[in-house]
Amino acid sequence: MTWDLFCRVIDNYGDIGVTWRLARQLAREHGIEARLWVDDLRAFRHIRPEIDPNADSQRLDGVEIRRWSSLPPAEEPGEVVIEALACELPEDFIERMAARRRKPLWINLEYLTAEDWARGVHGLPSPHPRLPLTKYFFMPGYTADSGGLTREAWLRDEREAFRADPARQQAFWRGLGLPARLPEETRLSLFSYENAALPGLLQAWAGDTRPVQVLVPAGRILPQLATWFGLPAPTAPGTGLARGALSLHVLPMLDQDAYDRLLWACDLNFVRGEDSFLRAQFAARPLVWQAYRQQEEAHFAKLEAFLDHYCAEMPTELVAPTRDFWRAWNRETDLGPLWPAWRAALPELERHARAWCDRLAGQTDLASNLLIFCRKKLE
Repeated sequence: MTWDLFCRVIDNYGDIGVTWRLARQLAREHGIEARLWVDDLRAFRHIRPEIDPNADSQRLDGVEIRRWSSLPPAEEPGEVVIEALACELPEDFIERMAARRRKPLWINLEYLTAEDWARGVHGLPSPHPRLPLTKYFFMPGYTADSGGLTREAWLRDEREAFRADPARQQAFWRGLGLPARLPEETRLSLFSYENAALPGLLQAWAGDTRPVQVLVPAGRILPQLATWFGLPAPTAPGTGLARGALSLHVLPMLDQDAYDRLLWACDLNFVRGEDSFLRAQFAARPLVWQAYRQQEEAHFAKLEAFLDHYCAEMPTELVAPTRDFWRAWNRETDLGPLWPAWRAALPELERHARAWCDRLAGQTDLASNLLIFCRKKLE
């Protein structure tokens, strides 16, 4: 079975991160002949350094990767065609899909959301207004009646092996140019969009009674950090900064596997968007999510819907602090007064994070659900 997956890189790395993980899993675990069309190979290279941004065609991890340029691809469409995350297929490619004797199964893979409406849309058909084709909506999600979540078969065992091996963790930190952990230190990763709440949070970390080591992958908040530290320009990867109890280290852009290890190794992870958000959940560590901003504040509905699921089986005493902290981060209000209680709750929050991760692991993953859906439709 041959599958075509199309991805337009809209927000630097999130779209390609989600689509690449799915394509790789389909090829590795299910033997699918996956062909991934990407319009920005240079962005792709940031998360997979093996990518040649100048190649029209290349293979990586069993996936054929094709440049998606302004010219429509000339290849025969596969049996399954996936337009990922609101991208639109080239019109010429759609015409060739319609010309096939046996029409391809056309999947619109949507963004992840925990909102109730998504379950009602999942699997619904959308006939083409002119051609003999039908597109089906596929909604990733957190319930059995959704499309599930991208979760590789190896993920849990690799994570646990890493976390059980102090030598591997120390080697990882050394590879990033980081010192050994200090006693009582809170070590966290910070991957976010620009946020007006950041200065107050930095001040709270600087004034903490315990050391706080903040690891910042290169990204959009570097100018904000430079301003807070009184620097004339954003700091380069490898730079270390300090104020009070706060030590901050700017990391280079990490490939996906290294970023997974960063999430596994930190006590707390601030994440954004979709890809890092989902990987932080599977890291089984406490997390804080910044939803991608949408018009008319639609992202707050996504935030509240997820919190309803995430907090449903959470110990009662953790529910209000979790909701308050996440809401403040997303509404960009002062987090400083909330930090001491949040930091003190991290051991309990980690126990909940592990229970949440185990709960998700009991569900059928996205790639498997796609295969089940496609095989039924193609019978």
